[in-house]
Amino acid sequence: MLTTILTGILIGLCVSVPVGPLGVLCIQRTVTRGRGHGIVTGLGATTSDLVYALLVGFSMGFIIEFIEAHQLVIQVIGSIIIGGFGLHIYTKDPLKQLEHKKRPHSKGDLFSDYITAFGLCFSNPMIIFLFIGLFARFNIVNPDAPIQTIVGMASILVGATLWWLTLTMLVNLISTKLFKEKGLEILNKITGAVLIVLGIAGIVSAVI
Repeated sequence: MLTTILTGILIGLCVSVPVGPLGVLCIQRTVTRGRGHGIVTGLGATTSDLVYALLVGFSMGFIIEFIEAHQLVIQVIGSIIIGGFGLHIYTKDPLKQLEHKKRPHSKGDLFSDYITAFGLCFSNPMIIFLFIGLFARFNIVNPDAPIQTIVGMASILVGATLWWLTLTMLVNLISTKLFKEKGLEILNKITGAVLIVLGIAGIVSAVI
């Protein structure tokens, strides 16, 4: 069972550590809005990863067929969402974000951050193929051993959560010393530009 736990944590880290759109967004929110918003963003991404892990673990064949049949539409829609969100961040006013950071966290804002992170992560179903590869490499899903599977899925959640907590803590520690008003503006531009480029690249690759 210890092997299953450690393997699950490793899979959670492998899925979360690569700094894709959600990693960039988590860093941007931690700097501009505070550590709480960064953590909630990471949890949104973690929830999406867990949903995909469950889908792959319990209905791998069906999911692969569905994605292959609708891959173009899924990729285009997901890329548009990512690009549109990048444009939204690119045009953000850093002064308003500084004012927002000084206010106490509201449940509505945190829930909104969670939902948008979940939606952005869920709009990229290609993560399924990463899970397929990892599950094929590490025998963590066993239909004949439901307890092992449940422990494995929970461990994936733990691994992903550990990464997002670590990332937000480090970024928050550094940001208090490095980022002022001008720094926030530059960060917004970089984050927005990265997401826009990823969105456009996704659409182009889908069409090609």
